[in-house]
Amino acid sequence: MKVRIYHNPRCSKSRQTLELLNARGIDVDIIEYLSAPPDADTLLNIAGQLGLSLRELIRAGETEYQDARDKIETMDDAELAKWMVANPKVIQRPIVVSAKGARIGRPPEAVLEVLD
Repeated sequence: MKVRIYHNPRCSKSRQTLELLNARGIDVDIIEYLSAPPDADTLLNIAGQLGLSLRELIRAGETEYQDARDKIETMDDAELAKWMVANPKVIQRPIVVSAKGARIGRPPEAVLEVLD
């Protein structure tokens, strides 16, 4: 499996994580998730690989989350995953996925745990 990074080029931690991967010579599939978000099933799978709930993958400070907080609290995981796909700005970043699992790059060095 090729290493994937769900990347936002405007995010400093995302840029630092990508630089770390590139510096180690890792062939990376870059997914700019704001324009090409993962589908709901992929998002659920990533959360499972991270050992987190979908709610733990939400950036609670984002306006999209704040505006929909009451509605979100009543959603089941399937509904929440679809909402997150429609509002990708709320997804934590960066996320690196490899054959060994997934990690959020905060700090960027955290992703080293799932690299070969």
